Amino acid sequence: MRFAMVHNNFNVTDLPRSVAFYREALGLFPVREIAPKDGSFKIVFLEDGTGGHQLELTWVREHPEAYNLGENEFHLAFAADDFAAAHAFHKGMGCVCHENEAMGLYFISDPDGYWLEIVPAKPAR
Repeated sequence: MRFAMVHNNFNVTDLPRSVAFYREALGLFPVREIAPKDGSFKIVFLEDGTGGHQLELTWVREHPEAYNLGENEFHLAFAADDFAAAHAFHKGMGCVCHENEAMGLYFISDPDGYWLEIVPAKPAR
């Protein structure tokens, strides 16, 4: 028996703002949406164009307040093919929230406070 990772979910308070952030900061784009006729929630799946893992953003009408992220000890990681350029770009966006130069990585924070780790892409073998 084998399993494949399909997606992660983040609940968000402002779906258009979050979709715009992920498009600008990481180049993710919507590939599928789910929304009932009553408008009680909306789900948007984002991809990076590689056909792999998706990020599911879920907005719930009856939950307008910020989500409690606890100690926020979870995150998604993204590999940047040009780490220095990515770092400069995210610095310019003002979304870098933590840097660890010793480990060669940094984190950005999305509009709802979720952390996203940015690491250098591994060299091709």
